[in-house]
Amino acid sequence: MLTAGTDFLQSALLSEAGFRHAFFTRSGGVSPGPYATLSFSVAAGDQSANVDANIARAAECLGVEQEKLLFLSQIHGTVVHTVDAAASRSATLQQEGDALMSASPSVACGVRSADCVPILFADTEGGWVAAAHAGWRGVAQGIAVVTLEALRARSPRPGRILAAIGPHIGLEAFEVGPDVAQTLEACCPEADAVDWTRWAKPHVALEKTIRAQLLGAGLQPQDIDSVGGCTVSDPGRFFSFRRDGAQSGRHLSAIVARDPSKIL
Repeated sequence: MLTAGTDFLQSALLSEAGFRHAFFTRSGGVSPGPYATLSFSVAAGDQSANVDANIARAAECLGVEQEKLLFLSQIHGTVVHTVDAAASRSATLQQEGDALMSASPSVACGVRSADCVPILFADTEGGWVAAAHAGWRGVAQGIAVVTLEALRARSPRPGRILAAIGPHIGLEAFEVGPDVAQTLEACCPEADAVDWTRWAKPHVALEKTIRAQLLGAGLQPQDIDSVGGCTVSDPGRFFSFRRDGAQSGRHLSAIVARDPSKIL
């Protein structure tokens, strides 16, 4: 399902497994100015009427009702919430956390981001899905693995779990201080996830860090996908807090559970 003009990226891995999902770009919405055009955050400064209209477009793309496109108030932590068919967007937004999961095909689990990493998960056997928001603090605390383990624990018959990594700040743009670099280096088994040599200050590859964490938690390389895209270096397609500051848009990434009776 596609709303004309609404732009999003998809993971071949998730699509082939039959999961409706989207990593929305900044194109195809109604918001003006620094939020142009497909922004999903009132807190960032956009008008609620614009955000509601953008949510309606995203919900249509995902095949769910507007009030069933769900996301949390994100706090850069590791809290995972589970929602069912009775959940509403307004009620879910009142909850704090950085990952959302469900087995209901009538809701879409979403996260919002500008430079942080959106990760969409899907359990190919039970049909469960999850969406996680991973800023550097969340990466350091292991939000990707926490979400993976929560999905494994809640699914009645956990099988092959897939993970798709969305657009985020890339290595060349993600300059950090030595303290942040050391924190992220300590949480990643990959020795080269932090580059100390090519620039005056260290730079971090968040995708490489998350991949290494998921592999360490038991996922196979073929079960992890990336749709690509650096939010900082592509202003025509992506919002970026690092590039544009607080007064800028926020992306939405979301996934819908698959009915267990329709296992491929």
